[in-house]
Amino acid sequence: MTTTQARNQSSPPGNPPSGQPSTSPGERPPARLPLWDRRFTFYFVARSVSLVGDAMMPVAAALAVGALYGASGVGFVLGTWTGTCVVLVLFGGVFADRWGARRMMVGADLVRVLTQGVLAAAFFAGPPPFWLLVTMAAPAGAATAMFQPGVNGMVPLVAREPQRANATLKVADALAQLLGPALAGLLIALTGAGTVYAIDAGTFVLSALCLALIRLAPAGTRAGAGSASPGGSSLRRDLRQGWHEFRSRTWMWAVILIWVVYGVLLFGPLVPLASALIGSRSGPDAYGLAVSFLGAGTVLGGLLALRVRPARPLAAGAVAMGLFTVLPLCVALGAELPVLLAGHVLGGGALAFWSVMWATSVQTHTPPAVLNRVTAYELAGSVSGIALGQILAGPATALASPARLLLVSAGTCLAGCVALLSVPAIRTLRRAAPADGGRPEAPDGPRGG
Repeated sequence: MTTTQARNQSSPPGNPPSGQPSTSPGERPPARLPLWDRRFTFYFVARSVSLVGDAMMPVAAALAVGALYGASGVGFVLGTWTGTCVVLVLFGGVFADRWGARRMMVGADLVRVLTQGVLAAAFFAGPPPFWLLVTMAAPAGAATAMFQPGVNGMVPLVAREPQRANATLKVADALAQLLGPALAGLLIALTGAGTVYAIDAGTFVLSALCLALIRLAPAGTRAGAGSASPGGSSLRRDLRQGWHEFRSRTWMWAVILIWVVYGVLLFGPLVPLASALIGSRSGPDAYGLAVSFLGAGTVLGGLLALRVRPARPLAAGAVAMGLFTVLPLCVALGAELPVLLAGHVLGGGALAFWSVMWATSVQTHTPPAVLNRVTAYELAGSVSGIALGQILAGPATALASPARLLLVSAGTCLAGCVALLSVPAIRTLRRAAPADGGRPEAPDGPRGG
């Protein structure tokens, strides 16, 4: 039995859950390992500044590109970025496992320094041509496809306790979503879009620098280090191996199947439908306030995930996701503003808690050598469902009102939670430690703490 297979088994009666150290009666449990050492600090800074830049870009595209080329121009530019990312993300997982997640992430950051720098210069010089916006969107999307699979694979390398690390990063993500859009809107109003794109390029410079400064254990002893398969390996073989690892875990592919349905019927249509309904009832300021409360809920969910360590993380996350039902339900029923804001807080907290439980489960139940490829398959499934839902949201309003469609979204959310808890492989998956009981140490050992 492999280490991963052993981890997927339930603990025998009387034994603690996998990944939890046993203690004798009266014995004090071991202290938590330090999180804020040199490696995690560099990784946290890299992700945080990059997330702020990412959060600024949708607003910059909507305001700057929309002012020049309209909504269709914005859609084409963003569609080029998203489509390129979805098409190439599986290859990003293969390359991250072959050559190392950190190396791929640094390279992707440098490519995005170039694309965002070119756009910044173009906006400073005057209205950029549409062909340039689209041309830069394609390599930026490709760079994201090379970057994202490694995000998951790097966490076990830089943190001894992945759940605490994931929760901390989720809080940073939420704060970036709160600050980034407001900052982008303010900068465009005061200085123009060129400043926003220049700052975004700067965030990628800092991210690449911090990632390059992380000292990891020698290649071959850690996930994401990059290692060739014995006897040489083709791209097709690597993709096939990643697919085999993905589909061999019932809990994993079952969650992604449910998440594809969520993407089409819940997450994809939620933003366009909710923004239209809330805006028509209470004005655009009310929707902006609701999004801010969603971010606040995400912060609270991340903080909760820092403290709560359930023995069955996916089961706990599925129960939490039941609270997300309140968000589309409040919008569909036209709830008063205080109730609407409370629903967004609950929704943000529920989704953040699930996200931490899911990321930690994937990181600790997947062999390090294929973690980036498995993450790529997970990303491809999740993003494709959301993209389809976004595309179908507009045409669907010709068949039913946005309020009725959001009632379908709320029902889908609740049914999905029931489905998650009905699959034994999901419901019984136990919390596990990293593959080696903690991340490997560099030759000089940990610093700080």
